[in-house]
Amino acid sequence: MELRLRGLTHLDPLAVPLPHGTEVTTRVERVLGDRRIPQGAIGRVVGSAGAELDVMLVGIGVVRYSRDELVPRKAGQVRHAERRSAAWDALRPAVVLEAVVGSRAWGLANEGSDTDRRGVFALPFPWTTGLAAPPTDLVSTDGSSSYWEVEKAIRQALRADPNTLELLFVRTAEARDEIGAWLLDARDAFVSSAIYGSFGRYALSQLKRLSQAHRLAQHRERVLDWLAHDPSLSLDDIARKLAAISPRAAPTEADRELQAKEYIKQLYRSLHDQGLLPARDFASLAAFAREGRTSLDPARDLRPKNAYNLVRLIATAIRWLRDGEVDLVVQGDLRETLLAIKTGAWPLDRTIELAESMTPELEAARIATKLPPHPDVPRADALLRRVREEIARRHLAAEPGPLGKDAPPAPIAVWDAGDAGPARGSEERKDEG
Repeated sequence: MELRLRGLTHLDPLAVPLPHGTEVTTRVERVLGDRRIPQGAIGRVVGSAGAELDVMLVGIGVVRYSRDELVPRKAGQVRHAERRSAAWDALRPAVVLEAVVGSRAWGLANEGSDTDRRGVFALPFPWTTGLAAPPTDLVSTDGSSSYWEVEKAIRQALRADPNTLELLFVRTAEARDEIGAWLLDARDAFVSSAIYGSFGRYALSQLKRLSQAHRLAQHRERVLDWLAHDPSLSLDDIARKLAAISPRAAPTEADRELQAKEYIKQLYRSLHDQGLLPARDFASLAAFAREGRTSLDPARDLRPKNAYNLVRLIATAIRWLRDGEVDLVVQGDLRETLLAIKTGAWPLDRTIELAESMTPELEAARIATKLPPHPDVPRADALLRRVREEIARRHLAAEPGPLGKDAPPAPIAVWDAGDAGPARGSEERKDEG
């Protein structure tokens, strides 16, 4: 039995919100220049402008549609979007701690920077007593604001999760409720030398992956260029050309070509998964190279924003381990360096070299740190119990507010007739095994 907040019978695919990343199908035909985009085109929501949505369409590029011209591609996405919207509307007043984060909080913003918010919310007591699993995250439709339920935030902070610790220590953190003030008062309980791994070593490992992804992206451009200029090339032809320039070691030339062929297969599978190819095959890749290059969006991991933030995390770990405290606003030469990386003025290879040059300082800070080896779990446990007891007290006393008598109605668990196929999913998993 699958318990849901509600069944699917009431959902209107034309009314539910479409968060960024939702796969959609178009309901209307559209003419773009001299090209006709048929009804039924498949794409993914990548942006919004008021009541209109920007959609990355397979083999076409980004096209703007009104909400009523789109429907979610899958029933599961209808359900997810409806739940996310319902949770946001119901529980947004229950936010107890909020902060502006991202570049505006780190002192690295420019005129075009987004304003990102992060925070913590509390579940009203009735939401925790029934069968329906309550949400542990609240996310705005455009993804710019996200909040964690209190227990989830505490558990993440105990693991020295960078996003959670930064929320607790950033200058912009502001308590919206007494419970939020308790979280800020107890934030030192979550600080430990685990910052070395969760901030520093994590960022270094991600930068190495970034470097590998950068090389693969360069291969991707070459493959697409070759196919665009010579459509007659076969998969084997492209694999031979790629093997000839790939720096990857292999026992024999045949092995190098086999590796190259596998990369090309991974490429067209990846582009299909991104909604850029109609099928997972070489023919679709070749057609895309000839006609759809304008719709190719750089890999998210390769954007300068990600590289500069990883370097920032390493620098934060060094300061926190070395000094025992941290100011998350970046200043001085480091700020100028990070801004250069963010704007793309530094090539990725130079950024990798900078990060690797910071490794000795990171190791020295780890050895010399005065931070405790582990967070204060008993104090965190006492904090969570205090929060739970306070929420229960407000409910029983029917105090005014979103955690008392003004709390939104708790969801009711019902059988979801839209999920009548769990047995089939189980059989498919067995077949795959």
